[in-house]
Amino acid sequence: MNADELEIRLVRFGVRCTMLCRALPVQKYYDAKHVADQLLRAGTHAGFHYPEARSAESRRDFLHKLKVLLKELRESRAELRYIYHMKYVEPSRVEPLLEEASQLIAIFIATTKKLTAKEEKAA
Repeated sequence: MNADELEIRLVRFGVRCTMLCRALPVQKYYDAKHVADQLLRAGTHAGFHYPEARSAESRRDFLHKLKVLLKELRESRAELRYIYHMKYVEPSRVEPLLEEASQLIAIFIATTKKLTAKEEKAA
């Protein structure tokens, strides 16, 4: 997968998180509103951070920005798990997003590990 495809994948993840947030029973449960707000922020920010990372000024800057993106993805996954366990919507609406979040996290963990090893060699 190239960088453009990964960027599109992150944006689509954000869109899917947004659509899930729209489906949450925010009028019925105040906690659903809270988690919807949090997921909306974290789920979309992952896709917003990637173009910034791609335009980083150095490898170190790129690595830092990827780590911020990774934090957003981890937060998204935690919020998705919460939604899943609270049973706000059918599990089938949440499970694919949990899987996608896990896959994206794995991609960026591998990338940050590789870059960290290169940074350590260069130092």
